[in-house]
Amino acid sequence: MRQYCFQHFLQLFLPLVLALVLASQSLALASQLNSARTEKTKLPEPVMQAFKQANVPLSAVSILVTPLSNGAPNAPSPKARLSLHATAEMNPASVMKLITTSAGLSLLGPDFTWRNKVLIDGPVKDGILQGNLYLKGSGDPKLVLERLQTLIQDVMAKGIREVKGDIILDSHVFDLPVKNPASFDDEPLRPYNVAPHGLLLNFNAMLFKFTPDSARNEAKVDIEPPLANVQSPSSVALSAGPCQDWRTQLRADFSQADSVRFNGSYPKACGEQKWPVAYIDPPSFGPRMVQAMWRLAGGQLKGQVRHGNAPAQALLWHEAQSLPLTDIVADINKFSNNVMAQQLFLTLSSQQDRGNFSASRQAVLKWWSDNLKGQSAPVLDNGSGLSREERSNAQALSALLHLAAQSPYAAALQNSLAIAGVDGTVARLKDRQPNSVAIGRAHLKSGSLKDVASLAGYVDGLSGKRYVFVVIVNHPNANAVRPAFDRLLEWAVKDEKKS
Repeated sequence: MRQYCFQHFLQLFLPLVLALVLASQSLALASQLNSARTEKTKLPEPVMQAFKQANVPLSAVSILVTPLSNGAPNAPSPKARLSLHATAEMNPASVMKLITTSAGLSLLGPDFTWRNKVLIDGPVKDGILQGNLYLKGSGDPKLVLERLQTLIQDVMAKGIREVKGDIILDSHVFDLPVKNPASFDDEPLRPYNVAPHGLLLNFNAMLFKFTPDSARNEAKVDIEPPLANVQSPSSVALSAGPCQDWRTQLRADFSQADSVRFNGSYPKACGEQKWPVAYIDPPSFGPRMVQAMWRLAGGQLKGQVRHGNAPAQALLWHEAQSLPLTDIVADINKFSNNVMAQQLFLTLSSQQDRGNFSASRQAVLKWWSDNLKGQSAPVLDNGSGLSREERSNAQALSALLHLAAQSPYAAALQNSLAIAGVDGTVARLKDRQPNSVAIGRAHLKSGSLKDVASLAGYVDGLSGKRYVFVVIVNHPNANAVRPAFDRLLEWAVKDEKKS
């Protein structure tokens, strides 16, 4: 009886099981065939040779080049022209800024502005404020010297020239942990390591300009912005010889918050040069800058400039709008400005509550899931790419660029990208390859970290077709792959010829 039941079971269910197995195998085969049709994994010979010369194995390279689709945002992606490890999760470095700026343009709108407010808590009579003046930050990514100067002038033009109390700087719009500027790469004086701030003034950085004066045998030193109680030399001795590592030759000492020293000399052959340096004591930068500029504008101050929060009952005296988001995004992408990218990233959550990294990550991931269904979500940290944790892949970044090209903010994003061989972070293509066919034919965002190099954007082929272009390398020799990127760009442009 038991044998009969088992035989009956086999007769009934074995064909079904076999059918399911065959169907599964067929689906797997179909998927493999479809993948083979849509992926072209053999790289052009010049590109392969360039990666070989850089000692970078192709296993460390991810590439996706696809024709730009003119269909609906959720239409299937067109057949890839070239694909290699396109779904491999990689650290894309500053190419991550494409995610932050796209989400920002979509969620906030290209015309969005930050609003910096000046408030008071006492009466004003005959130009004298009997109380405190508050400068309340909005997270504005570009409240630089000229714009702060205009803000102060406008405050005075409305009738305040003397403050009997304090000038209080309010950065409460963001809720941020204290950050050690040396924590990322032990380079605290590099401007790219400046931390975001609710009231970020002049990127928390100083700019030194050196101008040789042969008659005096010295180089004039100009510094901006002005900082209260900070001493710096007005000149440094000139030296003969070629212009090589002039920054090292200056033997600069930035270790003291109240003084800057140059203990070396400046090569005459260097001509005029500029050197941006992050301020050694970030918390005191804002108060020093505001105090110096208030005094220079002719303002009087009985108290001090300090950090604090504006009380709810403080009255609005003046409001100054930032530059529009389109301009901010252009600086972020063309010049890969890390702190501006983080300011925008934090702004995405500050519209509901105090901005913080966790809430901004959630906001971007929700935007991603709403707009890029089916694409693997990025791993986000601070939104700038200055991170060892952030991850994405060429396929997802390509989908992002396809989405952006069909969006209302398409022009704003494209115009924010650097033009190959012309400007921004990809201007040096012209120095490496003066006759490159790619010059002027690609709008790109570049990325670079230790062990990481990346490039993504739009490429215009000689045929008139436009392509979405993404390449990422994660390898110890990543800093040597720019020639390979140049060859890949040129191949993408030369689409009239056989690939």
